[in-house]
Amino acid sequence: MDNKDRSRKGVRSLFLLAGASAALFMFAATAGAVFSGSTQAFDQSVLLALRLPDNPYQPVGPDWLLPAAKEVTALGGTMLLTLFTLLLAGYFAVKRQAATIGLLLAAVIGETILSSLLKDLFDRPRPHIVPHLIEASSNSFPSGHATSAAAIYLTIAALIARETKERAVRNYVYFSAVTLAILVGASRVYLGVHYPTDVIGGLSIGAFWAAIVLIAARRLEKR
Repeated sequence: MDNKDRSRKGVRSLFLLAGASAALFMFAATAGAVFSGSTQAFDQSVLLALRLPDNPYQPVGPDWLLPAAKEVTALGGTMLLTLFTLLLAGYFAVKRQAATIGLLLAAVIGETILSSLLKDLFDRPRPHIVPHLIEASSNSFPSGHATSAAAIYLTIAALIARETKERAVRNYVYFSAVTLAILVGASRVYLGVHYPTDVIGGLSIGAFWAAIVLIAARRLEKR
């Protein structure tokens, strides 16, 4: 490895560390505000703004937006993310990259456990100010769909980015992952099953976990 490659890897490691720190700070700030109750008025106002004043069962927007939101929210669901994970694990199994499969599984299993623990810790009920437009259970903070989407899609993006040296391709892959995660989170608010701060907390802790997994992987590679 030449000095140029070492420099690039060093910059990427610093970027990951900075990203992890920023995401953790965002989660801590959001969690503290939620715990204090200072976000409740904001959260409720957003949910109400997304429904027609005379019919809370009808969300604002064109007719196609509601079915689209239901399709998008499935992108952060357990079934679809499990399918993506298995397909990608199969790809790396064919390439005989056992360490990469372990990295992927660590991201998926770890975020599932982390999300569940945090939901139990904060014990925030689901919003009831508007009717839910899709079935949802468990506690509300942080959003499990947003956490999963951020953690898994960002990890998948990082694994795909490692397969190419073209910066434009890597940027596109990361942009796509971030966009998917944000869309999943937004769909949860639009469907009335999460407060906006649930989604912000989920996206931030999911991004934090993805960064931690990738940092750990880089350190193991050095050893």
